[in-house]
Amino acid sequence: MKVFLAGIMQGSLKELKIHSQDWRERIRAIFARRRPDAEVYCHFENHPDSVTYELPAIVETLETGNRLAAESDVIVCWLPEASMGTAVEMLCAARGGSVVLTVTGMSANWIVRAYSDAVVPDLAALDAFLADDELERLLERKRRDRESAD
Repeated sequence: MKVFLAGIMQGSLKELKIHSQDWRERIRAIFARRRPDAEVYCHFENHPDSVTYELPAIVETLETGNRLAAESDVIVCWLPEASMGTAVEMLCAARGGSVVLTVTGMSANWIVRAYSDAVVPDLAALDAFLADDELERLLERKRRDRESAD
């Protein structure tokens, strides 16, 4: 199972910096414990200095991330606040047939509502979601949907 980590980096910051990325390791640890078979991909780990990129590297990095999100089985979205890049990855993943899991308190947000298969408020709830095999049910539903569309 391929899992793509998506989440806030620059958000609404006006300076050339990013939000803390410590959530990535915490989500990796949850998957290691609950789904050790998961192949977790973190685009940020492959582009840790991406905030300093210029065009055309910016476009290439965004497009690669969007493609990888769409090709994943699961995308986990960390959204303590809005993120334009994550919103695009969510759209691409949803259109690609991925299960979109969103960790956020913004459950009224239209993007979250439209493209998430499941919304949990925090990492403890994500851990419980994986422990209850909810992810398996969503993956199976997506598989059936793809088969019936063919």
